Amino acid sequence: MNEVLRQIKDRKSMRIFENKPILGEAKKEILNAAFEAPTAGAMMLYSIIDITDEKLKKQLSVKCDNQSFIAKAPLVLIFLADYQRWYDAFDSENCNPRTPGEGDILLAYTDATIAAQNTVVAAESLGIGSCYIGDIIENCETIRKILDLPDYVMPAAMLIFGYPVEAQKNRRKPVRFDEKYIVYENKYRRLNKEEHIEMQRIRNKKADFLNEDISEDIKTFCKRKYMSDYSLEMNRSASEYLNKFRAK
Repeated sequence: MNEVLRQIKDRKSMRIFENKPILGEAKKEILNAAFEAPTAGAMMLYSIIDITDEKLKKQLSVKCDNQSFIAKAPLVLIFLADYQRWYDAFDSENCNPRTPGEGDILLAYTDATIAAQNTVVAAESLGIGSCYIGDIIENCETIRKILDLPDYVMPAAMLIFGYPVEAQKNRRKPVRFDEKYIVYENKYRRLNKEEHIEMQRIRNKKADFLNEDISEDIKTFCKRKYMSDYSLEMNRSASEYLNKFRAK
C-alpha cells in the first residue's frame, strides 16, 4: 500500500486540536488542493469562505447544532455551491441567461464537495486533521444572512482543520460496511431484511460491538439520526432554498 492509499485508509474525523495555528504555507497547500479538484466543464462552480473572525466562528458553532469544538478549530472553511459567479458573467455580457435550476445547483454542489474532499486529503498528508460539519446546511435563512450569500449560492460543506491531540489520533476509526453491500455490478440491488441484519451484524463484530439485537440497533439509529430534529431542519432548509428556483 503506497503512502497516499494508507493516508486515505487511516484518515478519520478529528474534532479536538492542539492550540497551534495552521501557518501560511500549509494553509496555502490545503487551499491549492481544492483548486486542482475535478470540476464540471472547468467552471469551478464553488467558492470558499475562510472564517477568520473569532466571533463569526463562535456564531457558526452555535448555529451548527451547538458544536463548541468548531469555535476552537485553527482553520474553518465553508465550501459553497456557487452558480452566481457564472450567472453574473453571462448577464454582464447580455447572454440573457435563464434562471439557474435545481440541476445547476446540484452540479455546483458536486463541484464544491469534490473540492472540499481534496483539501481533506491534502491536510492529512501534512499531519493536519479535519472534520466535515454537515450542520452548515441547517438554519438556511440564518446561515445565508450571516455569510451574505446571494440567490444562486448555497452552503455545501463546512470543514474544520487542526493538528489533532494524541487522544484523537489514537481514537479508533468507525468501521465501514463490507464491500458486497456497497458495490454492485451494472445495476442497483436492494437488500432484503435478512441482508440488512447481516450487514449490520458484520460491522458490529468488526467494531467489537457485541449487541446481537440488530433490529433494535437499526430502530435506535433511525430515531437518533434520520428522524432527529436536526435532520428534519436540514431537509426544511434545503427545501426552502430550492423552492426559490421553482418560484421564479
